[in-house]
Amino acid sequence: MKLIIEWAYKTPNGAETIFQSKDMSAEKALLFSKDLERTGRTKHIRFIDEYESYWTLKELNTYLNEIETEPHNVTVYFDGGFDVSTNKSGLGCVIYYTQSGKSFRLRKNASSIEHRSNNEAEYAALYLGIEELEQLKVHHLPVQFIGDSQVVINQLSDEWSVVEKVLSAWADQVEEKLNQLGIQPEYKLVQRKQNAEADRLATQSLNGIDITATSELAKE
Repeated sequence: MKLIIEWAYKTPNGAETIFQSKDMSAEKALLFSKDLERTGRTKHIRFIDEYESYWTLKELNTYLNEIETEPHNVTVYFDGGFDVSTNKSGLGCVIYYTQSGKSFRLRKNASSIEHRSNNEAEYAALYLGIEELEQLKVHHLPVQFIGDSQVVINQLSDEWSVVEKVLSAWADQVEEKLNQLGIQPEYKLVQRKQNAEADRLATQSLNGIDITATSELAKE
């Protein structure tokens, strides 16, 4: 979850103004807010999330304590590839998340002969990522989904209408599963080079290499 800190600042002569920070993770927002409080000149600290809802310091502390042992700060990269010569699709997803104060990366790929286009493979790769979130027991959290498919990202962001029946069915399936898990999606379109991990997993699947792996990431 990304938050903006909003706080009132009072000078020694009594003048007051309101400041807002740039958006940051909830953990970092809590850290900065505690430091601001120590100045003795800050009051009325509150936090604004992506949906323009306001949080008090007490509410944020409670939320972070509740999710500490569950996966959170979740980002999903996805990519699908389709080989027209074999009618085989390769799906790849990479999930970054935080749990119990540690950072993890999950990599997963799969292949299928059920799809008929690259766009359908891209939707299937996204759905693969959502299924992995369900296995991780991710629920009732904002999650960022990142891919290089203009079709999938723009259709799910309601930038483009979904005309093809097959893709419409995939979009409905994605939204139904997200609603079931209580996940609030944020979709981000990137260039292929920024989606290299998921792209490589999809290609490896097309080449018959199956990968399922979770690793802890070193702290920065």
